[in-house]
Order: sequence, then C-alpha cells, then structure tokens
Amino acid sequence: MIDSEIEKRSLLKHPFYQMWSEGKLTIDHLRGYSKEYFQLVKAVPGLVESIPTVDSVVKDDMASNAREEAEHVEPWVMFAESLGVSRSELVGYEGEAKTKNVVSALQVLASSSFEEAVAAMYAYEAELPKISRSKIDGLEKFYGLDSEDATRYFEIHEEVDVRHAQVWRDILRKLPADKQERAYDAAVKSLKAQNLLLDSVQEKYVGTYC
Repeated sequence: MIDSEIEKRSLLKHPFYQMWSEGKLTIDHLRGYSKEYFQLVKAVPGLVESIPTVDSVVKDDMASNAREEAEHVEPWVMFAESLGVSRSELVGYEGEAKTKNVVSALQVLASSSFEEAVAAMYAYEAELPKISRSKIDGLEKFYGLDSEDATRYFEIHEEVDVRHAQVWRDILRKLPADKQERAYDAAVKSLKAQNLLLDSVQEKYVGTYC
C-alpha cells in the first residue's frame, strides 16, 4: 500500500520538478531551491539518528545510514556553489516558514514509534534514485551543469538510496499486522510533507504553477 501512495504522490509529478525536467526553471529558481531544500538535507542525519529502536542489528543499520547522510551535506553545498550560491549564503539561510514546518513534521515522524519512523523514511528515500536521475538529466540537458560539483550529490543518491530504501523496505515487510496501519499513515504524512516543501519552493521562487 505504501508503494502505491509513493507513486500517487510522486514528487516527480509536482509542478516544480516537472518544470525542472522540461527546462522551464531559471538558474535563479534553482538557486532558491538549493537554499530551501538544504533545510531538509542538513536535517536528514538527525532524522535517522532519532529513530527509536532496541534491535542491535537495526541500530547498526541506522547508525551507518546516519553517517552516510551526514557525509551528503557537503556535496549539496557543492551543488549550491555550482549555481552561484556561496557557502555562507547557504549556511546562513534559515528557510521559509512552510519549509520549517515540513522539517518539523518529519522530525516528529522520525521520533515517533519505530514503525512510523521507518515508514516515513522509506517514503522519503524510496523514490530518490529516480528523482536524482531526473535532476541530473535536467541539469546537464538544459542548464549545462555537468561538473562533478553540480551533479555529485544526485549521483550519490541515485546509488545509495537504493540500498537505504531496501533497509526500510525489509523492516516494513516484517511488521506485525497491528502496526501496519500506523506505518501507512506515517508514510502518507511524509509524502505530504515532501510535496509541501516543493510547494514552498514553488511559491517563493517561481510563483504561479506553469
């Protein structure tokens, strides 16, 4: 059921990502996006670290995922710099109110029950490899951004999140029946939050949906 929700609420269907894949965004739009989305990028390691678990094997998986996510912050900084956003501007930006609400909502999900946290993260990472490939293609085709600095973050997530999503998927498959509904509801909330973040980007930097 969660996979069907991920497909139905796919971020690739959002107007902002559709404009990206069609070359309809400007570099200024992408600069704004790099600053706004950074609020989530830098929060993800903490989301993983806050997942409650007592299983030692799962704890090891979570710790490994969190370390990798922390390593992904710098490649995002490189992406922003390739667009002309300085490190100081990126780090100093705090995000729109709607963006902050999204990050807070995901933090609440990640620190809720184990099954809710796992479902929320699965809903976040399951589609990232496909999204990352779409972003790379758009950057190279329409914006001439094919340097390692510009694409490295997305190349990493095109590969790593296949593995991360599989960890979450394996856990979800083993959930007892009485916890599946809570997991499903958390996944839907995660997907809604992710789309809301793109709404925030669209509204601030692009305006009316095209």
